[in-house]
Amino acid sequence: MRYLMISKPSATPPDAKLFADMGAFIEELTAAGVLLATGGLEPGGVTMRSEGDEITVTDGPFAEAKEAAAGFALIEVGSKEEAIELGRRFRKIVGDGESTMQQVFG
Repeated sequence: MRYLMISKPSATPPDAKLFADMGAFIEELTAAGVLLATGGLEPGGVTMRSEGDEITVTDGPFAEAKEAAAGFALIEVGSKEEAIELGRRFRKIVGDGESTMQQVFG
């Protein structure tokens, strides 16, 4: 089972401890073969909407920057519970904020 976890930006800027803790977490998941991909996302981006033959492209995907996705992790685990536990560990490292986790099909 693959899961995509998307995190919103935190109000607290990252520090050296966060980078060290996150680095160790990423190394652990990579060594275990669980982490497939991870990365930060630009704050802007574009939104594309289609209606019939018309496709509209607008700058910025969200009304407020705090609602934009800041980063992602794609993991492969044996169960939803395992994915949630890894998400809990991630949130403990990064502190206050919000993440969304969805199963990836296909």
